[in-house]
Amino acid sequence: MLPDAVGAEHGPGGRAALVRAALGHCRAEVGGVRDDPAGEVGRVTAGRGQPGRVIADPADFGPEVTKRSPYQSGPATWPVLGTDCVWQQKKPVRSVLATRSRSFEVPAAGGKGPMRLSAVVTVHRGRVDAQWEMAESVEETMRCPTQQLRKGELIGSLVSASLAHGESRQNNSEDALIETGTYRSSTLGGPFPYVWQQAQTLQFTVAVTGKGAKGWTGEEIDVLTTRAQAAMLLRLKAAVEKQK
Repeated sequence: MLPDAVGAEHGPGGRAALVRAALGHCRAEVGGVRDDPAGEVGRVTAGRGQPGRVIADPADFGPEVTKRSPYQSGPATWPVLGTDCVWQQKKPVRSVLATRSRSFEVPAAGGKGPMRLSAVVTVHRGRVDAQWEMAESVEETMRCPTQQLRKGELIGSLVSASLAHGESRQNNSEDALIETGTYRSSTLGGPFPYVWQQAQTLQFTVAVTGKGAKGWTGEEIDVLTTRAQAAMLLRLKAAVEKQK
C-alpha cells in the first residue's frame, strides 16, 4: 500500500507531486519494453487484436476472483469524464484503435463484502496518443477529486502520483500512475478504500481498479490489483517482442 506521503497537493494548473515509492511494490520482472526503431509497434491491423491477448482474466488477480456480469465490454464504448465529474460511456475517440474492459468480483465471504475489480487495455494509434491519455488521467483527478462512476457509485478524496520509467526502480513501463481514494456505494455502503493503477508502454495503456467493501483493507486491494497489472504488462511485453 502507498505511504502517507501520497496525499499530494494540487495547485491551479499544477500536477500531482511525484511520490518515489508510489509504485515500488509493482516490480514484476517485466524488464521494460524497448522502442521499435522502425516506428511505433503494433500497426493498425495488428493493434486491434492486442487487447484480447493482453487483458487480465480472473486468475491474474487471484484464485478467489470470479467473473462479474456483464463480464466484458464491447470495443465501441469509451469512458469519458464530463464537466460535471460524472463518467459516461461514449464512442471511442479517433486515436483509439481498440479497447476492451472486463469486470470481476471477490464474492462476499468470511464477514467481508463483495469487492469489485476491473481491467482495461487500450491500443492507440501512436505513443503520443497513449501519453495524452496518461496526462489526461492526472488532470481528471485534479479537476474532479470526487467523481460519479455510475448511478449510486461515488469515488472521492482522490489523489494521484506518477512514476516514469527508471524512477525508483519502476522498469515495467514508460509511465505509471496510481490513484487512491474512497469508494461509496448505495448498495454496499462506505467509505471503503479505492485503488486505480494505469501504465503506458509505446501506444498501449493497461489499467486495473479495485473498489473496496466491508472488511477489505487498502493493502489487500493493492495486492490483487498489482498482481493483475503485472500479468498484463508481462503479456504486453511478450506481444510487442513477438512483433519485432
